[in-house]
Amino acid sequence: MKVSNRKRVMVTGGAGFLGSHLCERLLEQGCDVLCVDNFYSGVKDNVTHLLPHPHFELQRHDVTFPLYVEVDEIYNLACPASPIHYQRDPVQTTKTSVHGAINMLGLAKRIKARIFQASTSEVYGDPEVHPQQESYWGRVNPIGIRSCYDEGKRCAETLFFDYYRQYGLDIKVARIFNTYGPRMHPNDGRVISNFAVQALRGEDITIYGDGSQTRSFCFVNDMIDGFIRFMESPSHLPGPVNLGNPGEFTIRQLAETVIHKVGGPSRLIFKPLPQDDPRQRRPDIAQAMEHLGWQPRVGLDEGLDHTIAYFRKIVGR
Repeated sequence: MKVSNRKRVMVTGGAGFLGSHLCERLLEQGCDVLCVDNFYSGVKDNVTHLLPHPHFELQRHDVTFPLYVEVDEIYNLACPASPIHYQRDPVQTTKTSVHGAINMLGLAKRIKARIFQASTSEVYGDPEVHPQQESYWGRVNPIGIRSCYDEGKRCAETLFFDYYRQYGLDIKVARIFNTYGPRMHPNDGRVISNFAVQALRGEDITIYGDGSQTRSFCFVNDMIDGFIRFMESPSHLPGPVNLGNPGEFTIRQLAETVIHKVGGPSRLIFKPLPQDDPRQRRPDIAQAMEHLGWQPRVGLDEGLDHTIAYFRKIVGR
């Protein structure tokens, strides 16, 4: 009997937007992939096309409970990442970030696996430093409506680095900035999906605040490249490392660009800015460029074309 030398990789949150793209890429690289998801915000349709693959396995599981499997690497992506999803059950969101991290770190320690944590630019909160470097500690409201996600991810980072220092665990902590592309959920409340769907439906585009707040948008293919390069980097580089596109745009610029690309009668309407919504968001990716040889290649114009084409199929226009 031939023993396989394929790398065994588990992706928690594997049926989500980023997770499904990661599973796909890992299969293309010849890995055995275990996709774990409880489908709270992940969608089975995202990975249906992978089910016939002989080296892909899908398991329904909630990471707030222990999981006992044998793998070589773990990508911990499990956690709702859009405000609509993570604010729907904030207690569960915190549990997913914190208990999930504890359970996945415990598993990695037991089986001696390298483990990747999908952290977030939200650990910087509403920053006083711009662009945001990994050395910046952040400005986060610990009791606001976004805190379940922001503080949950910050606590997860603490756990990862304590396991790194205390047990010598092989960790990789990535701080992910706004990412977009095909397989985004059309109703997840993120700005690009909101604008694209509203424009395709001929509805007015809703901007919260005056539209002067800025974001940086990374196309999903570039982000997955960053994940894999970071995971394959030497053990002495635990992170945290910013992964995102440093191109910075105002929300109004984004809305006007989407309307131009879609066409139609959409106008801009303005509503009050939600509590603790960051005014600025732009990654400093010097560390990723130096240590990983990584930087985004897909500009917003090209990425929006791919994303709008995806939503056009869903919306039917």
